[in-house]
Amino acid sequence: MTYYTGMVAAVPTANKQAYIDHAKDAWPLFKKYGAVRTVETWGVDTPKGKVTDFQGAVQAKDDESIVFTWIEWPDRAAADKAWQTMESDPEMAAMGDMPFDGSRMIFGGFEPLMSVGQVDGADFYQGFLLAAPEKNKDAYEKMAHDAWGMFEKYGCLGMAENWGVDVPRGKQTDFYRATKAEDGEAVLFSWTAWPDRATCDEAAKKMEAEMEGVEMPEMPFDGKRMMWGSFETIFDSGKG
Repeated sequence: MTYYTGMVAAVPTANKQAYIDHAKDAWPLFKKYGAVRTVETWGVDTPKGKVTDFQGAVQAKDDESIVFTWIEWPDRAAADKAWQTMESDPEMAAMGDMPFDGSRMIFGGFEPLMSVGQVDGADFYQGFLLAAPEKNKDAYEKMAHDAWGMFEKYGCLGMAENWGVDVPRGKQTDFYRATKAEDGEAVLFSWTAWPDRATCDEAAKKMEAEMEGVEMPEMPFDGKRMMWGSFETIFDSGKG
């Protein structure tokens, strides 16, 4: 089964090109370890939230931007083996220092809960982090499938909902802190793919208008703790 390593980090905005170069240099190594694809996206609209947001998730500074990244693996076993291997790989060590503070990066392993349409290869994405009760997994999946029709109608290319199965606790930051996850909750790392920002922004307006006055059903998670942001693709190994 397809498996993802999801990551979020804060990168000095001035280091954008250095970050892109670092991602491009790292890809051949990840490919050697068995990765299928890596997608790196750069935050262009990551709004502040009242309860959670991407800035707080990685303790971002005013001069930093958010990156939302995933590495696709053929399965969890391949990912686990790769991370173990790279710890002692001199080629990885030779990569040098990262152009951002890795101690504040959050990461974890995720299995696809729902994947419809084109979930990679896009120029623009909306990324989401949230926590949902483990007992509501089936209900969350149903909600996502029900929502897809509206997203597709307004130009969304694809939707990926990924359920955390190997999400480590961190000393400084982690996905649990980011989403204020409670006992018995799993973290989700999800995204929607769009052809461009204009289509995404217009879809948001149309969906808001369509839902105005409509009584919303109870969601199988606490929406107040969900964070979202808009991201442009800065490197996609599948696009050369």
